[in-house]
Amino acid sequence: MRTRTLLVVAAASACVLLPTTSAVAGTGPAPSPNKQNQTARSAAPSEAGNPLSAKAQAAGVCSDAYQIGATAYINRGGAHAASVKQFYSPRCKANYGYVWVWQSFRDKIKDYDVSTGVYSYARDEVVGQDWWNATNSQEFWSFPADTVSECTAAIGTLRAPGDPVAGQATTAKRC
Repeated sequence: MRTRTLLVVAAASACVLLPTTSAVAGTGPAPSPNKQNQTARSAAPSEAGNPLSAKAQAAGVCSDAYQIGATAYINRGGAHAASVKQFYSPRCKANYGYVWVWQSFRDKIKDYDVSTGVYSYARDEVVGQDWWNATNSQEFWSFPADTVSECTAAIGTLRAPGDPVAGQATTAKRC
């Protein structure tokens, strides 16, 4: 009788500890098939983030990646200078950081430093991070981050020459 009681208590305790649902960095609605097909038709870089662009492919971004969460902005002088986004690939089970430097910033500043990656709250570190120094490019992708089962946020930095520290933005935490 005592063994049976212990088993019932253990089973009930286990059920209390397990959530009925869980969300991971890649959960949430995928883009509609029409939106996926529009992106898939072109390899042109875009502010929205195109996983088929040459820079995305060079970074190892999987072609089915789509944005998760809201866009964050790096501001400089009271104006948006760059967008920061987090992407998720269901096929590759990876997250990516993405930075798009706005044309208005690029017109004024010719060479700047950029970085992007995926911050893991579980590890307290940036995963998949990549850096570019003295560049005038517009589109930047992190390497794939194996963080799908963790709470994450994309992080991006942008530093103009003469700025002592980089401007930075982080997307909202995704779990």
